[in-house]
Amino acid sequence: MEFQDVVRRRRMVRNYASDPVDPAIVDRALHNATRAPNAGFSQGWAFLVLDTPADVRAFWEATADDIDHPDEWLTGMMRAPVVILPCSSKAAYLRRYAEPDKGWTDQDETRWPKPFWDMDAAMAALLIMQTATDAGLASCFIGVPPEREAAVRETFGIPADFDPVGVVTIGHHPADPSDHGAAGSPSRRRRKAVEDVVHRGRWGHSASPSV
Repeated sequence: MEFQDVVRRRRMVRNYASDPVDPAIVDRALHNATRAPNAGFSQGWAFLVLDTPADVRAFWEATADDIDHPDEWLTGMMRAPVVILPCSSKAAYLRRYAEPDKGWTDQDETRWPKPFWDMDAAMAALLIMQTATDAGLASCFIGVPPEREAAVRETFGIPADFDPVGVVTIGHHPADPSDHGAAGSPSRRRRKAVEDVVHRGRWGHSASPSV
């Protein structure tokens, strides 16, 4: 698929067909994720892959209220055969920037104006989703409910120095073509025009560039 097609076609899919996903596509997505930008080449990320029915069910048991009586959203999401949790390690970044080539002698978190560890893991997650789109698959990015994070950690043995930044579900598009997405999706909510969000030279100046 051409890159512009990947960008255009990627969307959040919350309802999946139950067909299995080719493991080679998942491996490709994970390989691509490790090519994401990361500050100082810290590589402070890890990816928890759940791709068996038992592990996927264990994830939803840890994060949902009642998977035996799911609502419409949960029913559609639970059909995704692959669940990936991108995790970030703040400690890895703090250690990396205390190394001689970076010039800092301490691991003071206040040196960081933004949590680059989370941002880099999120960019890796986007590459996973783009790879899925390129392969003709559907995906979605959601968060781990804060009150359920401890259960997720315990269920899957996530170490204390790694934090889940979200959840990527991967599967096949639903067989029902009438599925038009959630109320807030681009199919039901107008996408802002580029000139409304791009400011050139000064905020409020949105003149279109020459093409």
